[in-house]
Amino acid sequence: MAKKLAHKQDKRLLTEAAIKELGMQKGEFTESWQGRIYVKDAANSHVAKEIGITRKGEYAIKVR
Repeated sequence: MAKKLAHKQDKRLLTEAAIKELGMQKGEFTESWQGRIYVKDAANSHVAKEIGITRKGEYAIKVR
């Protein structure tokens, strides 16, 4: 399994390959994160609203 990195701003978890595909900078991500949450429907998720997530995907709960 590929190691996932967390975006420092929005906490989204992505692999290095996905970061390259999206044209993002690896410097915007960190390996230091804890916990994970997967959001399927951000519009109807109470947890997603509390955390401030607006789109589906996998997110880190705590990013350092």
